[in-house]
Amino acid sequence: MALELNLEEIEKHESTPYVEKFEEFYNLEYRKQIEKIIEAYPEQRSLVIDFKALEKFDPILADELLESPDTVIESAQTAIENVNIPSLNAEVFKPHIRFSNLPRDRELNVRDIGSKYLTKMICVEGLVRQITDVLPRLRIAVWKCRRCGNVYRIPQEKQRLNQPNMCECHSREFELDEEKSAFTDYQKIQIQETLEKLKGNEQAVYDDLVNKVSAGDKTKFVGMLRLAPPQKDAKKIVYGRYLEVNYLEETQKEFSEVEVSREEEAEIKRLAKDPHIYDLLVESIAPAIYGHEVVKESIALQLFGGVTKHLPNHQTIRGNAHILLIGDPGTAKSQLLTATNNIAPKSIYISGKTTSGVGLTASAVKDEFGEGGWTLKAGALVLSSGGVCMADELDKMDPQDRSALHEAMEQGMISVAKAGIVTRFKADTSLLAAANPKFSRFDKFTPVLEQIDLPASLISRFDLFFTMKDVLDRTMDLRISDHILQTHRGGEMLRQSAHSGEPIAKEELEAIEKKTNPKIEVELLRKYISYARQHCFPVLSKEAIEALTEFYVGLRDQGRSQGNYTATARQLEGLVRLSEASAKVRLSDVVEKQDADRAMRLVRKSLEDTVIDPETGKIDIDIITSGITQARQNAITTVLRIVKEEMAAGIDMVPIEQVVASGIEKGLDQDKVMGAVDELIRKGDLYTPRHHYVKPTTKTG
Repeated sequence: MALELNLEEIEKHESTPYVEKFEEFYNLEYRKQIEKIIEAYPEQRSLVIDFKALEKFDPILADELLESPDTVIESAQTAIENVNIPSLNAEVFKPHIRFSNLPRDRELNVRDIGSKYLTKMICVEGLVRQITDVLPRLRIAVWKCRRCGNVYRIPQEKQRLNQPNMCECHSREFELDEEKSAFTDYQKIQIQETLEKLKGNEQAVYDDLVNKVSAGDKTKFVGMLRLAPPQKDAKKIVYGRYLEVNYLEETQKEFSEVEVSREEEAEIKRLAKDPHIYDLLVESIAPAIYGHEVVKESIALQLFGGVTKHLPNHQTIRGNAHILLIGDPGTAKSQLLTATNNIAPKSIYISGKTTSGVGLTASAVKDEFGEGGWTLKAGALVLSSGGVCMADELDKMDPQDRSALHEAMEQGMISVAKAGIVTRFKADTSLLAAANPKFSRFDKFTPVLEQIDLPASLISRFDLFFTMKDVLDRTMDLRISDHILQTHRGGEMLRQSAHSGEPIAKEELEAIEKKTNPKIEVELLRKYISYARQHCFPVLSKEAIEALTEFYVGLRDQGRSQGNYTATARQLEGLVRLSEASAKVRLSDVVEKQDADRAMRLVRKSLEDTVIDPETGKIDIDIITSGITQARQNAITTVLRIVKEEMAAGIDMVPIEQVVASGIEKGLDQDKVMGAVDELIRKGDLYTPRHHYVKPTTKTG
């Protein structure tokens, strides 16, 4: 009998049916492939047969494979050793026979796998959620009788350990000879059908199929559905199930593959040519939320995404854009994130205190699933790879957990070294995050990012950052009030109509739809985004390059004249990503000047929104990169120099009043000097040996 997953034949069996048919099939269709495997054996030890090729050769044999896979695969295994090929040593050459490309009626969703498919061959596609490390599985057990020494070689099948019932000497005591027994690599994988439904299905892979996929990969599994008998309570009548994998194929990990009909494709192309397409997109994102057009436009470009570049030196440049929303309470940040979550073809929503570091990245877990070993479980950033991750209340997350974002945002990868398992996961994810000011509301006299409880190293990784302020403006309040109340009234009328059965007047219904319906229907917008990401890879035009260069160098020139930094290379790369996304909206293969102009407008608005120094009124990117403005950094440097100069004069410690007086002489006001002193003490560059005196620490001289 053949072993699980068609491992090498253990014993000589009687001739199985279909052997001659498979010999003929190999000689006609797969002779060259077999010769290649012989040359590469044992590094390559699987022959993958296309089901459609087998079906074309013999439809009855193909149908029998689906219904009785064990018998057919055993015949295929026997037949390949009988193929007459020079240099073929049947004693040594024992490849696995695997089948791919099953018919559509055998490609099932996890939820559709029922008892009628037991022992039959099926295909299941899902997202790898959990995976064990590679474990040795007993393939051929060599049992030795403890009384007389007789040896029994017994193939191990299914999930239970098989051993002799009784020896010839009537003894029932046996011991396993591990050195003479044969083992194979074994790995268990758990998949889930969708990101929202965590109930999954278990797969078992063997030998050269282990370590082919990682947590977070979207994969197709072809195999036989088996019963997993109850482990603890033998009286149970409900059995578990697992898929004994014959073949696996890693599928696309980008935005979900959405089937687009010809009519929908034509509609998408029509929308892409609409001169008002960007306005339509803005009005289709959270139409129930009034205003925030710039933020909605930025989110639209984030959904379409830039182009991920794979350079010849194996270097990868990310195409995903990251956006941070910083807002007063009640400014609809969470609603925008929720609306984006509903639109994105692939997305995950996480929030503040309910999210841990391992929940974001990956965790190593020791449990029953891992046969007592360690398993890797994918977190939100891994599972949303190729999509968007919404992170609400980012400032409420523990700093240690939040630090897991750094590598994922910049490199699109997550490195894991836990429980002796060292690996990297792909986390090619766009991050849309929201945070609140440190003291609930913004203080207009303090730089915005100084009011955010987030590290500068994390903030600098966002391409765009916007403030959503609750402005006391009567005209704006009236507009927002009217929009919210009319939206609520429309929802009430719809609910009342559904309950009473009385239709709403045509005029009223049109008014409700105009107020609440997106300009582009959600399902069509989702397909539009997915279609653009899969089929559109625009290239920068000469005009776009010139425009972006002029804008970036202009910002740098402005910084040079002011003695601070107004832009870095990160802003330039963000401009490129947003320009590419703008071109994708039009399904264009070329990034034109209009796309560069749109990206520059959004980046300029972002910088003006968040990195304006209140003291100078100028853009100062140092607020992001270092957490403090250039003016404040200059004050800190000046104060530290004053203290060192006073110490060089021979005094033991410097009175703070003297520091203030010297600072005023150098053009600083008293508040700036005292703020710089406090900052230096906090950083450990100065300390106070006595009240109203300061002194440099040893590290500052």
